[in-house]
Amino acid sequence: MNGSYDPARIEPKWQREWAETGLFRAPDRSDSPKFYCLMMFPYPSAALHVGHGRNYIIGDVLARYKMMRGCNVLAPMGWDAFGLPAENAAIQGGVHPRTGTLANIATMKRQLHDWGVCYDWDREIASCDPSYYRWTQWLFLRLHERGLACRKTAAVNWCPSCSTVLANEQVVGGGCERCETPVRQKELEQWFFRITAYAQRLLDDLDLLGNWPERVKTMQRNWIGRSEGCEVVFRLASTGEPVPCFTTRLDTIHGATYMVLAAEHPLARRIAAARGGAVADFIERTVRQDRLARAGEGAEKEGIRTGEEVINPFNGERIPLWIANYVLMEYGTGAVMAVPAHDDRDFAFARKYGLPVRVVIRDPAAALPPAEPAAAYVDDGIQVNSARFDGLPNREALERMADLMEEAGFGGRTVCYRLRDWLISRQRYWGAPIPIIHCESCGAVPVPDQDLPVLLPEEVEFRPGGESPLARCPAFVRCACPSCGRPARRETDTMDTFVDSSWYFLRFVSPRDDGRPFDPDLANRWLPVDQYIGGIEHAILHLLYARFVTKALMDMGWVGFPEPFRNLFTQGMIIKDGAKMSKSRGNTVSPDGLIEAYGADTVRLYTLFIGPPEKDAEWRDESIVGAHRFLRGLWDLVREAAGRVARAAPGGGAGEGTPLRRAVHRTIRKVTADIEERFHFNTALAALMELENGIRAFMRDVPRPAGEAAAALDEAVRTIVLLLGPFAPHIAEELWRAVGGTESVFRQPWPAHDPALVREEEATVVVQVNGRVRGRITVPADAPEEALAAAALAERNVAAHVGGRRVVRTVVVPGRLVNIVVG
Repeated sequence: MNGSYDPARIEPKWQREWAETGLFRAPDRSDSPKFYCLMMFPYPSAALHVGHGRNYIIGDVLARYKMMRGCNVLAPMGWDAFGLPAENAAIQGGVHPRTGTLANIATMKRQLHDWGVCYDWDREIASCDPSYYRWTQWLFLRLHERGLACRKTAAVNWCPSCSTVLANEQVVGGGCERCETPVRQKELEQWFFRITAYAQRLLDDLDLLGNWPERVKTMQRNWIGRSEGCEVVFRLASTGEPVPCFTTRLDTIHGATYMVLAAEHPLARRIAAARGGAVADFIERTVRQDRLARAGEGAEKEGIRTGEEVINPFNGERIPLWIANYVLMEYGTGAVMAVPAHDDRDFAFARKYGLPVRVVIRDPAAALPPAEPAAAYVDDGIQVNSARFDGLPNREALERMADLMEEAGFGGRTVCYRLRDWLISRQRYWGAPIPIIHCESCGAVPVPDQDLPVLLPEEVEFRPGGESPLARCPAFVRCACPSCGRPARRETDTMDTFVDSSWYFLRFVSPRDDGRPFDPDLANRWLPVDQYIGGIEHAILHLLYARFVTKALMDMGWVGFPEPFRNLFTQGMIIKDGAKMSKSRGNTVSPDGLIEAYGADTVRLYTLFIGPPEKDAEWRDESIVGAHRFLRGLWDLVREAAGRVARAAPGGGAGEGTPLRRAVHRTIRKVTADIEERFHFNTALAALMELENGIRAFMRDVPRPAGEAAAALDEAVRTIVLLLGPFAPHIAEELWRAVGGTESVFRQPWPAHDPALVREEEATVVVQVNGRVRGRITVPADAPEEALAAAALAERNVAAHVGGRRVVRTVVVPGRLVNIVVG
């Protein structure tokens, strides 16, 4: 370890060493406790920037720390390699999606290696590899067998630019989330996974996830959207056709003065087709709007009268049928009985379009209902204008109305979920083909397991169109029916890439298994994942789909656990110039040049130091110098300290090293807690910097340590190197050799603090008089309450405020507070 700090020399050396010795190779059977640490596997779109690095560096820190804690750590990596961008690149530039994807994987893998981020590369997978998507197709077939994969006609979001269907969540502001082209509605026959069959379990089992961010669990609860209420059947006055609607406020049904359909409702579509004109134009305009935005509280309410009426089954009244933007097909039945007197949105809509407002629930504090309400009354009260239910408390009336409705047969109690079935069909090439064969005689026939995988053909024509490029490939489409042997055609849609990522964490346990998707025994040994790390943008879709697939596999007997991820951490973004890093903004920062200039350890340290990892942080190129300065200084410090320890005399130095030892053990406690409990790597690094200053000060004050002082210095430098290891692994390996280590620093046990050395000797205690701060006292940390009370009364300013008055009582919080109450 001669010479100055040279990352370009030491970092490749240790990266080779870790690879050759298999540091991150996880044995499937071990007596050590298991720790499955997983970063959400990335889409290989292009080179990584420093914003991406935060996710992988955090995971690497945790994996190395757990290794030092004696765990058998599984830290695999793979590639979510199917998707639209690769296919769009093929359309625009003529590069086959496989070629472009594999090139991007090579680039990103090299960057992860340069960062010093290590994985068990023997377990590497890519979702575009036939050995992987064979089992994605197998998963489809198992769900199909259980009635959880089905085909149905639905109005879908169609991006004319990408020429494919988009899930509701992929439509942002009325446009495609990838290309921002306005999205339009299109009727297509599509494949769905029946995630709705698991709605209640997905909701209930959120309670099992105690170590998930509450924000994520709330987002999932809202997305599932459970509501208890009633489905009541109105009828179209012109034809008698039933128009069911869901309501949680059946008690207000006598106040319904109009009905509203979502623009996507099939009846709205039929009316538009029959009438055309303004109704059709309104529907087309509305379906292009962002669903969440148009249903928001502050959104402008817009609608159009259809010319049809519906009949209220409770009172036989005919009320007008409208189509409005504030009703969504995703909730209930897509039809809403509008009660403007008791719903804020209905009230705003009725006022705008001059519709009647009829009060049917009176405020108990008012003698009479208002003739012209100024706002909707949404609280409980007493029924009025409700026929036989007048005078009843509205909650009692609701139950009686539900009983009547069920007895009469025009509705019933039910539970409604906002969650809708998962649309998995995509009209694109670069995805896992759906393993179905269409036969005129037999219908939709599953591909037999022994014929999997259904391979993507290499020779296809990439051009925009309303169908999958696979549909233009006769060699792919033409086949024989597995049931009857007659000529048939293959399904040409491919699966949503979220299907690939819904089970990949299971494949990692046995990635080379050719006979099954994963080894169930190994899956039950390694899973659930102990720590899952990724972005908050995946809070709903990916995480919800992975939870659904795990539960389905559990029901099939493939796994023995209901949830795939025990702990979840969602990191914040690294931003630049006040915005998220992206190519379109031109504000991305490549790690390559920074690693070349300063080294990977410097980039890692700065990435971790700029703020709490769960929060967004601003990247400043100029600030990286501070992290490099710290590592360079530590390099010189450890080398000098090792020399002094080697030259130290064996005796003497009694008591000289005690303050340094206290600082060392407090740092151990701090860094351990920051990693283990809080993921606050920034404050852990701050503690290491403080310890470095403490070591430097000790060496200045004790230039020739001997005996106990030399031992304290030796302990200090060895400890700071061990604690630094997970954060800056290359320099830590090199420094560990400088202090006499022979094996990898990551084969060493994590330091443990001595409780006796971290106990504070003194404490500063706040003193209050009648609840107001009047002074502070410094006392022994273990001072008894009586001594604290006496010291507080003796403090000069406190004594002046007590002023001889009678002390009624004294409240003591040891080590923190004394409150003197005087009369």
